[in-house]
Amino acid sequence: MEVRPHQTVDNSAATPQRRAATAASKQPVPASNAVDTTSVTQRLQKELMALMMSGGDLGVSAFPEGESIFTWIGTIEGGKGTMYEDLSYKLSLRFPLDYPFKPPQVKFETTCFHPNVDQFGNICLDILQDKWSSAYDCRSILLSIQSLLGEPNPESPLNTYAAALWTNKKEDYRKMVREQYFGGKAFES
Repeated sequence: MEVRPHQTVDNSAATPQRRAATAASKQPVPASNAVDTTSVTQRLQKELMALMMSGGDLGVSAFPEGESIFTWIGTIEGGKGTMYEDLSYKLSLRFPLDYPFKPPQVKFETTCFHPNVDQFGNICLDILQDKWSSAYDCRSILLSIQSLLGEPNPESPLNTYAAALWTNKKEDYRKMVREQYFGGKAFES
């Protein structure tokens, strides 16, 4: 086997075109699916207009927080006939730059005693995770969370104490909902 000494290439003799091509090949290749924030902004503006036109009638609303169209504060009213009737909850919505292909991060800002909401306001709802579809919009997210308040899924709890009360002691559950809401205390499990 023949061993050759390490060869170095003298680029000083290379043409300017060859040096430019070599330098360009070392540059990172831009992603082909670059984010178009203009289209995301336009989509969010349309969703905002739709919410302003109809959302309040359904007990849900949301508006951008401050100057950024990507950060909103939402409000949902507890549904009639549910343990949350006459209660109003604030939520934060943070839309990613690749929305609507990825779901927003949604959290309760108002303390909410619920089997599918933890003490930090995180929500266990399939459409905010593995069942997300770009067909969903802010309005449908808020309506889904409003529906979840009245129809929790105790089989997938973030708050096991709330799930146990929901399943076994509805009156104690109702008391905890009110105590947490009006007391503003975070539940410790």
